[in-house]
Amino acid sequence: MTATAFIDATGMHVPSYPEVLEALKSDFRGIYGQDVYLEPDAQEGALCAVFALRIYDCYTLAASVYNAYSPATAQGVGLSSVVKTNGIRRASASRSQVDVRVIGQAGTVIRRGVVTDVAGQRWLLPEEVVIPLQGEATVNALAETMGEVRAAPGEVNTIATPTRGWQAVTNPIAARPGAPVEQDSALRQRQSISTALPSLSIFEGTQGAVASLPGVSRSRGYENDTSVQDANGLPPHSIAFVVEGGEPQTIANTIALKKGPGCGTFGDIAVDTRDKHGTPCIISFFRPQVLSIAVSIRITPLPGYLSVTGEAMRRNIAEYLNSLRIGDDVLLSKLYTPINTAEPQPGLRTFDVLYLGVGVKGQGQQTGSLVVPFNHVVLCAVEDITLQEY
Repeated sequence: MTATAFIDATGMHVPSYPEVLEALKSDFRGIYGQDVYLEPDAQEGALCAVFALRIYDCYTLAASVYNAYSPATAQGVGLSSVVKTNGIRRASASRSQVDVRVIGQAGTVIRRGVVTDVAGQRWLLPEEVVIPLQGEATVNALAETMGEVRAAPGEVNTIATPTRGWQAVTNPIAARPGAPVEQDSALRQRQSISTALPSLSIFEGTQGAVASLPGVSRSRGYENDTSVQDANGLPPHSIAFVVEGGEPQTIANTIALKKGPGCGTFGDIAVDTRDKHGTPCIISFFRPQVLSIAVSIRITPLPGYLSVTGEAMRRNIAEYLNSLRIGDDVLLSKLYTPINTAEPQPGLRTFDVLYLGVGVKGQGQQTGSLVVPFNHVVLCAVEDITLQEY
């Protein structure tokens, strides 16, 4: 009996620990006779178990090294290294960001500006901001502290470092919370998007370029190549990008560089750009608007139901909804998967769902799917998920 690791056309195959142990015992009996006692309570059996464990550890280490060469199977540091071939790297823990409108006299230079919100939280402007002829500029401010810092529209309104000519500041849209260190699953998805950069489609290449920008956590592009306005309101022969995170000027410059000639842009944020010849061009894109979702569940507990099952159900639903892409509709049927995975063990039946409703927070709920506008992103807190037991 043999139990060895091998590589074929389908990848690397590693035997299990019991298979390695049985193979080692078979070899041991071939040397010392078939009547040798090799159970765990014997010294010889314990020695075989020790050797088998060491052999199995070597096999699994070899498999980890083999898998580290592919983004689809690499993990941790190995995945961080292999994605560098695509020109990307794992996102570290990030600061919260907010787009602020800086208003003042044209030509005013703001160096190392700081603004605060109504809660006293400090937001750092870029190293140098020059107010253009229009009298206002939209820039990306970073929270001074790492992690999740929130600010609703209009709450970032105080100048902490007064500068002559700088008159006011405000944030038209809510702040985008910071993120923890990028998980393997998210990095694999971003690596897959980045491979679209050299694609034959100009639009796919633009999508990949925007998604790979520093600070961009989520993005989605839409294209209307028809001669009439589409269902999302995009004008004819135009593209629209909805981008979460990233510096507005960098995003606009990237879109201007990658988009096709003669293709217009559509969005609620307009940024002035210039090509290598100095020709001005206004690039527009969207920042995602948050759509707060509330969910109601009504269940009948069955034998074996625990309160922790209900908490796991609410947590699973929130994680699923918050993982949806920009503009993804909330499909009611898909919510049953995170609900059912809350069972302590697969196959158990400790509850029965009587009612499931979803809707915009504060606007009632429905028992059907919820349509999400193309430039919105779903946000659901565990506290907004109501669980009733009957």
